[in-house]
Amino acid sequence: MATSFDDLKSGDKSALAAALAQIEANSGTEATADLLSRAYAAPRAHVVGVTGPPGVGKSTLLGKLIADLRGSGRTVGVIAVDPSSKRSGGALLGDRIRLATDPDDNGVFVRSMAARDRLGGLAEVTVAAMVLMRAVYDIVLIETVGVGQSETDVETAVDTVVFCVQPGSGDSLQFMKAGIIEIPDIVAVTKSDMEAAARQAKSDIIGAIRVTGAAPGGTDGWETKVLSLSALHGRGIGDLVAALAEHREFLASEGRLERKRAAQAQAWLSDAVRERFGREGVKRAGKLDLGAGESPFRRLVGVARSLAR
Repeated sequence: MATSFDDLKSGDKSALAAALAQIEANSGTEATADLLSRAYAAPRAHVVGVTGPPGVGKSTLLGKLIADLRGSGRTVGVIAVDPSSKRSGGALLGDRIRLATDPDDNGVFVRSMAARDRLGGLAEVTVAAMVLMRAVYDIVLIETVGVGQSETDVETAVDTVVFCVQPGSGDSLQFMKAGIIEIPDIVAVTKSDMEAAARQAKSDIIGAIRVTGAAPGGTDGWETKVLSLSALHGRGIGDLVAALAEHREFLASEGRLERKRAAQAQAWLSDAVRERFGREGVKRAGKLDLGAGESPFRRLVGVARSLAR
């Protein structure tokens, strides 16, 4: 039996788990498109992507961030995109190992997803899962698989991008490369207890931003925040929460958030048609522009039906 949107909005974890299983198993059905379309039309959450190289401390940071957000009464949905098993295609690490959350807390829901063959840091159904969670929780956090320069896809699925840099690891040099420097809205220098190395990494990143004049996320007028924090010692988490709130307010002004999400939906639709039907399918589908407020999920079903004729 398909999960209803009313079941989803009730906040029942089992209903969300069933809905996520539904979109993974039956992504092209009318029932799934209806569910996703209703969720797409009722966004609630601020969606934050946390990205960066492996070992930088993304999961530790997320754990502290979740605790802070729950402490202030906000509900949190988490999508952790993991490397894939070559045998089963499933997620290798798993949410319960990486993030210590209270299973009895109905205000937080964590789901692992396998990256499969996607090198952009996101799983194929991550956007659909995000849309469901966005309609239920106050904030949605997406942690990418951690593949360095390849994980630029995250900006096509979130409102705010947090890029994590580890002092003394060469991450700041990676950040200076064009494919990375244009992504983040906030840069978090993790493990700031490394003192001199952390100060040097922060200085390098600020210098790189000034030299390139990058406009992260394509949102002109936003000045990238560069923060130092230590998740292990609980330092700087409040500063990160404040920076996230500031960027959310920035996006909410002058229609920036609506334009950004509309562009993301358009990009998702084009990518979905290309993945399912190839370049020839995209050509046959013709113009894929979405109307104001039009659901990309409902449109995809229509495109699939027309191409099957």
